Amino acid sequence: MRKLELLSGAAALAVMLGATGADAATKIQWWHAMGGQLGEKLGQIAADFNASQGEYEVEAVYKGSYPETMTAAIAAFRAREQPHIVQVFEVGTATMMAAKGAVYPVYQLMADTGEPFDPAAFLPAVVGYYTDSDGNMLSMPFNSSTPMMYYNKTAFEKAGLDPSTPPKTWPEVEEAAKKLQAAGYPCGFTTQWPSWIQIENFSAWHNVPIGTRGNGFGGLDAELTINNPTTVAHIEKLGEWQKTKLFDYGGRRGDADPKFYTQECPIHFASSAALAGVRANAKDFEFGMGMLPYWPNVDGAPQNSIIGGATLWVLQGRDAADYKGVARFFSYLSSPEVQAWWHQETGYLPITTAAYELSRSQGFYDKSPEAELPIKQITNKPPTENSKGLRFGSFVQIRDIIEEELEAVFQGQKSAQDALDAAVRRGNELIREFEKANS
Repeated sequence: MRKLELLSGAAALAVMLGATGADAATKIQWWHAMGGQLGEKLGQIAADFNASQGEYEVEAVYKGSYPETMTAAIAAFRAREQPHIVQVFEVGTATMMAAKGAVYPVYQLMADTGEPFDPAAFLPAVVGYYTDSDGNMLSMPFNSSTPMMYYNKTAFEKAGLDPSTPPKTWPEVEEAAKKLQAAGYPCGFTTQWPSWIQIENFSAWHNVPIGTRGNGFGGLDAELTINNPTTVAHIEKLGEWQKTKLFDYGGRRGDADPKFYTQECPIHFASSAALAGVRANAKDFEFGMGMLPYWPNVDGAPQNSIIGGATLWVLQGRDAADYKGVARFFSYLSSPEVQAWWHQETGYLPITTAAYELSRSQGFYDKSPEAELPIKQITNKPPTENSKGLRFGSFVQIRDIIEEELEAVFQGQKSAQDALDAAVRRGNELIREFEKANS
């Protein structure tokens, strides 16, 4: 798809105005955590907004990983050098909500600046994650994703599997992995972000809580429950499969991606936003996408998956006039045209119903039917208390604990039960510390 061309007349006018217009523009700092191809796409949105009008200039500044970006923003706020906007991943939501006086809630920002804003325009699975108990949106959804199954169609055909039909259940994944190994592939499947995909989304997809108090939405006094029988049984199977490399652990975050790109592992569980990277790197094989598998013996499965990615939080302490520019940028950012382009170029979800419908009317899903699967997956069934998402204090650190304990299982050092018991104990200690500090 060719590059988005928006408001070309305004862009031409901006060029004609030259340096004088640029100097007069109010600068809006946007700190983000997107490098590589995604960073280029993000930068294009900022550049197109700047070209569309002359009053404001958004400066998109890469600050490292998600944790690094959030940490940098908190430190900058304390030093009174904070940006206007910071991109924070979904598990940082509780931390940002607890930052009293630091955050300018988006619903309040839009009301104060008189900018049109309708929360009902956003997909329910997206907006529900970032609202307070009164239904007010606290941050602006931007890059929302959900994990999917990517598979190597070429390898499937070689192994005698149907390349048009990805496995739907975990027993089917196991059988496919065995046939792939028999066909000469070293490993059956691998995964990105083990905690996010194999614990957090696994739980939502099977309608199993990962914590009390509605997965933390109901209050700071929540506790983790990921050592439940359903989740323990799943992690135990992953540990067993690791021994024969039916499953092969590739590391945290996106470290396992090369195993799929090089055809070492023909099945890969990864973010819907990995689509751009898969398109760029799957040069010697045809790939497909499927929904997450489920265990057929679990009642209610499959339910719905939950989102990952990030939203944009506005920080207090800048000039009042600047916030009009922030609000106008948010309106631009969430417009159907911009969101449809972002969705189609990156694999992130269209955050609004209008952007989804625009993509459909443009024939995008006719050409790329796999791109619609993530939307169908998160809307598979109406969210329950177990599948709305999660909101625990210190979950950035807790996710690291979970990853560490999972690694002990995959390395044969701990049983699944012992590892998840330890993750719950260690994680609950951090939740109690967060509760005490923010009560």
